[in-house]
Amino acid sequence: MKVLVTGGAGFIGTSVVRHLLAEGCAVVNLDKLTYAGSNPPLGGLGEGGRYALEVADIADRAVVARIFAQHRPEAVLHLAAETHVDRSIDAADAFIHSNLVGTFSLLEAARAYWQTLSGEAQARFRFHHVSTDEVFGALGAEGRFTEETPYRPNNPYAASKAGADHLARAWHRTYGLPVVATNCSNNYGPWQFPEKLIPLTILNALEGKKLPVYGKGGNVRDWLYVGDHAAALCLVLRQGRIGETYNIGGGEERANIDLVRLICRLLDEALPHAPHRPHERLIAFVEDRPGHDWRYAMDDGKLRRELGWRPSESLETGLRKTVRWYLDNRGWWEPIRSGRYRGERLGRGAGPAESAR
Repeated sequence: MKVLVTGGAGFIGTSVVRHLLAEGCAVVNLDKLTYAGSNPPLGGLGEGGRYALEVADIADRAVVARIFAQHRPEAVLHLAAETHVDRSIDAADAFIHSNLVGTFSLLEAARAYWQTLSGEAQARFRFHHVSTDEVFGALGAEGRFTEETPYRPNNPYAASKAGADHLARAWHRTYGLPVVATNCSNNYGPWQFPEKLIPLTILNALEGKKLPVYGKGGNVRDWLYVGDHAAALCLVLRQGRIGETYNIGGGEERANIDLVRLICRLLDEALPHAPHRPHERLIAFVEDRPGHDWRYAMDDGKLRRELGWRPSESLETGLRKTVRWYLDNRGWWEPIRSGRYRGERLGRGAGPAESAR
């Protein structure tokens, strides 16, 4: 199978590209290579002509149409998106452009290409739209999001993804485009840009800096190791029912403060002679971000029942791997911390002019 992966140089996309190549698929990676694009070397996985990188914006319909015509994929795995809630609060423009306009343009290019196919080629084609649990809004102390939970996005990022989800559904129902969709819980693992909570905590701790925790740290998230997510996405792409949505969860709910304390304990174990040990003393509670959803939790029973998927990593085993990866890959993150992102606070709602200072 030849798969067009959008956003394949990003955090989750990197893991998905590796998983597909390891399965024997051919991959065309369509990525804009924004600030968060890691695009790591693939080693032997990229050999044999099974991998191609196309640097382009998914909102550029003419370029995307050329990519479809040239590479003739059998499926699309659409991951390309702006994803950081805090950045969306400061400046939503890029989120509307990539997540809404970009998804619309990609759907239109995919529809035009799909309509040129015939027979078995058209029947095999799939468009897998990848989304997030944030579109559902916030949960209270009980319950979990199901595939039937109404959408109630509470921040610009979530709203842009919710709009993209509705577009994908509409292109299936209106035009017959063979769409399957997934909504996932919070991902973590190697190659994650250090603006997100887990890598930010790890790297701040290594440098002896404060570990910022929003509010009182009581907000709860369900955590999913990125390798498990990649495996689930590829499974749904191959075997998911057209027109259906599948939730993907890690089954590992933690309050943010408990997650940060766990990371500190793992760092204490990995670095017994660190000058900042015990790392928990670096924790600092900071002003909460606007519109901070209280709790997310995913009911992924449908995926487990229909396709037999299970995560292979617990939160602790996945975090151990993640901590070790950042310890062993200073050559990747140190240039980021000294240039593109130094760990500064985002998400104050300052607007693009002020937040850029």
